[in-house]
Amino acid sequence: MVKFSFKEQYDISDLVEIVRLLRAPGGCPWDREQDHHSIRKNLIEEAYEVAEAIDMESVPMLREELGDLLLQVVLHAQMEAEKGAFSFSDVCNEICQKLIVRHPHVFGDVRAESTGEVLNNWDAIKQQTKGQTTVAQTLESVPRTLPALMRAEKVQHRAAKAGLGESSVPGALSSLQGEVERLHAALEAGPGAGEELGGVLFAAVQAARQLGRDPEELLSASTDRFIRQAKRTEELAAQQGLTLKDCTAEQLDVCWRQAKDNISVTQQEPSAIGMGTVDKA
Repeated sequence: MVKFSFKEQYDISDLVEIVRLLRAPGGCPWDREQDHHSIRKNLIEEAYEVAEAIDMESVPMLREELGDLLLQVVLHAQMEAEKGAFSFSDVCNEICQKLIVRHPHVFGDVRAESTGEVLNNWDAIKQQTKGQTTVAQTLESVPRTLPALMRAEKVQHRAAKAGLGESSVPGALSSLQGEVERLHAALEAGPGAGEELGGVLFAAVQAARQLGRDPEELLSASTDRFIRQAKRTEELAAQQGLTLKDCTAEQLDVCWRQAKDNISVTQQEPSAIGMGTVDKA
């Protein structure tokens, strides 16, 4: 048994120490075997579980999931501490330094009377501190590991600040229609229309952005509607003593259309993970 002082209430220093003990000789074999790559997926999953707790508006769940996410941060920091690269304290120091520098209207003498001014200042300071001198550099800095829709929205949002891309709803819808027409033309010419289909998706993200909607949330809501419609379709088939596999194409189409009519378009849709156009990172 490792030497450890048990308490009624623990804090962040205790968490750092617990993680250190888990990875130390005599600690947990599983924790000792992990590296950044082996728990990379865990970090992503925990972030999504935090987002789910927020969407469900569950305070107990949020408290628990934030702890799970914090554990991932401490684990990654501990791995680097073992190499002598940096510690959890260094991580805390760096984010504190960043927050102070990027909020000169709070910790300095810069004036910012609105959210728009705050974000403009944030972007300018961010580009300066990261040495970004061109628009291309700001676009390339958007992580490729983001979900594709979220990455597309973030890139478009940054490009729009430089006057690139569509700047109105009609323009975005026209661009979307043009991409759909190119897709049709490509399909008529033969197989392999992947690039054109990607253009349709990118243009759809642009349309969502101009409408002030988050494409991640919209697609997630549409997926939820599809699931509800599929469930109702299966119920309608069951009322006729049929499974979906038993239905003819015509029977399935009738049930599907009835299910669609049954589903209220006014039903509140659960929100999905998305950050809108806020680019504060």
